[in-house]
Amino acid sequence: MKTVNNYKRPVIKKSLEHYTLFGIGAGPANLSLASLLHPKTAISNLFVEQKKSFTWHDDQLIDGATLQVSLFKDLVTLSDPTNPFSFLAYLHEKGRIYHFLNAQFDEVPRREFRNYMAWAAKKNPNVTFAERVLEVEFDTVFRIRTDRREITADNISVGVGTQPWVPEFARCMPAQDHFHISQYMLRNDSLAGKRVAIVGGGQSGAEVFLDLISKPHASKPAQVNWISRRRNYFPIDNSTFTNDFYMPCYSNYSSALPSAVREQTTSAHLLTSDGISESTLKAIYQKLYYCRFVDEDTRHFGLFPNRCVTGVVPNPGRGWKLETEHNDLTHIRESINADVVIWATGFKPAPKQFLDGIAHRFKRENAEYLVDEDFAVQWDGPADRAVFVQNGVRGQRGLPDVNLSLNAWRAQRIVGRLTGQYAAPQGCSFIDWTRQQPFLQPAGQVERKARALKAALK
Repeated sequence: MKTVNNYKRPVIKKSLEHYTLFGIGAGPANLSLASLLHPKTAISNLFVEQKKSFTWHDDQLIDGATLQVSLFKDLVTLSDPTNPFSFLAYLHEKGRIYHFLNAQFDEVPRREFRNYMAWAAKKNPNVTFAERVLEVEFDTVFRIRTDRREITADNISVGVGTQPWVPEFARCMPAQDHFHISQYMLRNDSLAGKRVAIVGGGQSGAEVFLDLISKPHASKPAQVNWISRRRNYFPIDNSTFTNDFYMPCYSNYSSALPSAVREQTTSAHLLTSDGISESTLKAIYQKLYYCRFVDEDTRHFGLFPNRCVTGVVPNPGRGWKLETEHNDLTHIRESINADVVIWATGFKPAPKQFLDGIAHRFKRENAEYLVDEDFAVQWDGPADRAVFVQNGVRGQRGLPDVNLSLNAWRAQRIVGRLTGQYAAPQGCSFIDWTRQQPFLQPAGQVERKARALKAALK
């Protein structure tokens, strides 16, 4: 008689990879955090990026474009000058540090800085690419599912960056005639002989305008019109006291202001971050002089500041008509014809759908997750588990949140939260933003709370 064996082999559940910190995204913000954590082997960490390799606005890196901040505002230097992922360490390892000094750059080439960050990403074994995070759940630890594996972590750092933004009325326009400036290097060779309109008066719009009017005659557009809602083509305010807005003490002061006041100050100080480099403006003006008075080409360009584009409609015959409204003389309606429109209209925070499973547990301020002094989201979960948000709280932290200036400092705050050991605070601004000491001593209260929390968890 045949016997039946009903024995079932027990299912042994394979333990998942577990990290102290799991980073979602590997742009400049999380790359700064990964670089600062690299020497701290006690803090296990992994950063994943859905892109196949590191990119940083690659398709708008025009030849000659330069960085608008100091080379010291790299991934690590302002928080840890001895860290092996500094810009100077990159130059030294590549064998070009003397060449860089001898070149006497007034401003760092933006493509060089992009290559530096790509080097830092490749050099760090805790950074991986071509992996997309699908969802995050929480039950005593964060459970992360990617398109390649499942992982658990005590903490998460979200640094997914931004995505291109265009006005609502432009989103349905045909892609061959309308594109965001983030695609410029892919499309600029097809603009010869066409009427081009650039919408947006910041640095990116200025760089594209200069590039188009500087092309050889065979590849030059028939006309280039530059439209900006700003009253003029204003330079970035990079002066000494203005840069105190990009110090940690001002960031802490600003974050404690009422929401409406923060919104006002961000708007008032916009040109400290989003203005045009003086060198770019000078190059544009000199090129326009040459076009008008030397080359005697008066039809090649048009400058239209102080106007807001209110709509785009098909132009009878060919191309498009951009409808504009004058900011001062609001009764004046003007139209500008174009075959191609380049939208230099900026970026907005990228969506974070992977957090949908736990987002209901987060506190919010307006459209943002509400963060504390260490950029950890305030939520109803355990105090020793945190979701850090990088480059996603401009409403709370102002312009530096989307600027490289405080990148390393913000990452260092997160490192301090994880280790309980905060870096010694740098000297406060010469400016007395307020007489109340908590603002003037940004490290004090926060570090005391961290030490108390660490002691309570032991």
